[in-house]
Amino acid sequence: MQCSWKAVLLLALASIAIQYTAIRTFTAKSFHSCPIPNPVNCSLSQDTDVADRLCDENPTFPYNLSRKTHVLILATTRSGSSFVGQLFNQHFDVFYLFEPLYHVQYTLIPKLTQSKSTTDRRVMLGASRDLLRSLYDCDLYFLENYIKPQPVNHTTDRLFRRGASKALCSPPVCESLGAVDLHLEEGDCVKKCGTLNLTLATESCREHGHVAIKTVRVPEVSDLRALVEDPRLNLKVIQLVRDPRGILASRSETFRDTYRLWRIWDGTGRKPYNLDVTQLTTVCEDFWNSVSTGLNRPPWLKGKYMLVRYEDLARNPMKKTEEIYDFLGIPMDSNVERWIQNNTRGDRSSSKHKYGTVRNSAATAEKWRFRLSYEIVAFTQHACQQVLAQLGYKTAGSEEELKNLSISLVEDRDFLPFS
Repeated sequence: MQCSWKAVLLLALASIAIQYTAIRTFTAKSFHSCPIPNPVNCSLSQDTDVADRLCDENPTFPYNLSRKTHVLILATTRSGSSFVGQLFNQHFDVFYLFEPLYHVQYTLIPKLTQSKSTTDRRVMLGASRDLLRSLYDCDLYFLENYIKPQPVNHTTDRLFRRGASKALCSPPVCESLGAVDLHLEEGDCVKKCGTLNLTLATESCREHGHVAIKTVRVPEVSDLRALVEDPRLNLKVIQLVRDPRGILASRSETFRDTYRLWRIWDGTGRKPYNLDVTQLTTVCEDFWNSVSTGLNRPPWLKGKYMLVRYEDLARNPMKKTEEIYDFLGIPMDSNVERWIQNNTRGDRSSSKHKYGTVRNSAATAEKWRFRLSYEIVAFTQHACQQVLAQLGYKTAGSEEELKNLSISLVEDRDFLPFS
């Protein structure tokens, strides 16, 4: 039976009203919603059944047309984030970006350091969220607002750590590479590929099924709430944590000038009177606040948050990586498996670069126990006692206990994803 023109008009007006409301609520961009009856076909009962079934099967991501899963690795400096980033960088269907928020930080707050106040550190959060939203939408042109000098004709040689992204060092972004260049070192990639064409990078992003971004420039998961609740993004957060004692040991060795006073204390046994303890306490406060939010399981994080301890990943990288991909709902491909096998059994000479990822992962996780004096360890344990207990890290009661690797300082604890 044919529909009357009045019925068609009413359905069309209803459809327009629904679309207008959605646009006002989110943005002017188009996105997917649960199907509505076709105004040209009045078989409403049949279409309604299909629509109800689709909405029941996909209640969580009603506006994500592509069904892409967007991933944010939330971490802090020297917590193993480069390693975790590679678990996504190696996946053939993931477009991975390494620290794009670097450009926001050094444009808005050039002299920002770990010791700055919480207020200073949050100045850039609004700009960071806007950039992340654009990058997850594969709008890499938005980066040009923060790259100095300004890109010309959408090309630049100033993208921070461009070589750490496999997608930015592969065709179509870089056509000069051949089959023998599949496993280039980061610096070699930049040399062979030349300047980065952001138009080609945008096209590459759109061709990938998922987007993953690693950052150490967002203090807490609550800072990401606006993005997590955005129904267009389907954003999932992997919060990476590490024993603060291990973080301090790694930073002291990597950032020797910044942590000079800690090194003096470690070498002389005398604590400098002007030691900047916020270089440690800020890490513990951010961990405590962020993990507390995640473990309290607020409704807005349901199905969106997974806590990962670096030590668990280092001890059993394949198993933990499988758990991460299972949480994300993305099949883990053979490239990731192969990378894990080749990059978690390295010897001491294989991790010379301070941001390198080739190493004996299990040994690296415990290495801090021989780098720090017991006095510094005891100080750290006192300053960070709440977060150590929260994350299942045991304290060492003596120097003998600290150096004895047969005594684990990591509790067996399973932090299940919030599903």
